[in-house]
Amino acid sequence: MMSVRRQASLWISLVALSGCAVGPNYRAPATPASAAGPFVSTAPSSAASEAVPPDWWRLYNDPVLDRLVREALVENDDLKVAAANLTNAQALVSQARAGLFPSTDASAGAAYGRSATSDELASLTGAKAAATWFYSTGFSAAYQVDLFGQIRRSIEAARASAEAQQAAEDAVRVTVAAETAAAYANVCGYAEQAATARRSLQLVQESYDITVRQRDAGALSDFDVARAATLLEQTRAAIPTFDGQRRAALFELTALLGKTPAEAPADAAACQTPPRLAQPLPVGDGAALLKRRPDVRQADRQLASATAKIGVAVASLYPSVSLGGAINAGADTPGQLFNYNSVSYSAGPLISWTFPNTLVALAQIRQARAVASGALASFDSTVVQALKETEQALTTYAAELDRHGALSAARDRANEALRLAQIQYQAGTASYLDLLTAETTVVNAEQALAASDQLLSSDQVAVFQALGGGWEDAPAVVAPKVG
Repeated sequence: MMSVRRQASLWISLVALSGCAVGPNYRAPATPASAAGPFVSTAPSSAASEAVPPDWWRLYNDPVLDRLVREALVENDDLKVAAANLTNAQALVSQARAGLFPSTDASAGAAYGRSATSDELASLTGAKAAATWFYSTGFSAAYQVDLFGQIRRSIEAARASAEAQQAAEDAVRVTVAAETAAAYANVCGYAEQAATARRSLQLVQESYDITVRQRDAGALSDFDVARAATLLEQTRAAIPTFDGQRRAALFELTALLGKTPAEAPADAAACQTPPRLAQPLPVGDGAALLKRRPDVRQADRQLASATAKIGVAVASLYPSVSLGGAINAGADTPGQLFNYNSVSYSAGPLISWTFPNTLVALAQIRQARAVASGALASFDSTVVQALKETEQALTTYAAELDRHGALSAARDRANEALRLAQIQYQAGTASYLDLLTAETTVVNAEQALAASDQLLSSDQVAVFQALGGGWEDAPAVVAPKVG
């Protein structure tokens, strides 16, 4: 038999061998060299090369917006779901780490009845077997020697998955901050459009009243009154739409704060002008974007987890060695449990190996490699998607900025044309149709400019969302407790 000293030496050797871990070691995938430079859609009038601040919404210097975003980053329900998912992923890391320690099991019990042994003895003596109590206790321990790194690869995979979940929570923060700012901008933007429509209605109403008086005086016809009335009602019809859209945006904002519609914030409802930066937006460059975007980090960590799982699968090709021991005792009375003759024990290594039938293990390795290959393709796609979304947002914003400038000039010219039309109409050198056309042009120009104000605010927020900022200094979110 092997001596105790030789057994201990073998166990120590097995533990020393556990420094090996099969499977590929993770290396971060390279990103395209062209992705690191400045964005191709930046223009001096719309974007600057400065770094994006973590709390980009504070650039607007709007205390209401600042409060709303800070509240949403704590109270939003989607963020609480993400926090719960992160806690779950972190618990799985602890579960995987438990494999590094011995597993133990302790038991104790008592049973009343007759055993086969007592029945046999009774038959030999001619006596009747009596039911008795029987007491037992036991303790066992087992430790898996991680010779080929299966446990360590499992921990590595779980840790990378938890880091991916952390990135997913940060991605939700980016979305929540941007959607809160966008909803607030929509509330303010629709309020501005409704106010513009009301001012236009006042202008058209005054013109209509003059038309009616001139018709009554015989200077104009019923046809002229009908045309003026048409413009009046068309202008009036736009107001309920904007009011309804403003309320819908307000309810959207309230939901982002984790509140019911009855708890809509009054300070946001009172906003009349959408927030908008007058200076170029700080956007940084492509290299900073890829480091900042949480979805890129999430894709990287998912690939790391998938790579570690290849090692878990490869380790199943090799023997599994466990060191175990057990102590058990059984007696008719509790006091006899600790007698030497009542105790049994065992200790030694256990080696298990699926060799030579490794078909299942080889299939699992192919599966793990396929999953990792898909994760690599997903990472590449995420990088391209991040760059595409940012370039699209910058392009859309720059185009709307140019459009807004043209609409502002058109509004000014429309007002000047209306002023001239009124002078010429009073002088008798312009027709009533010319005056009505000039009024219609002013109404349309004012409304188009107000709509562009809202689009500019929304487009700015879309740029910040595409840039992936807003999670760096965000407060911790606490998931609701159950039980």
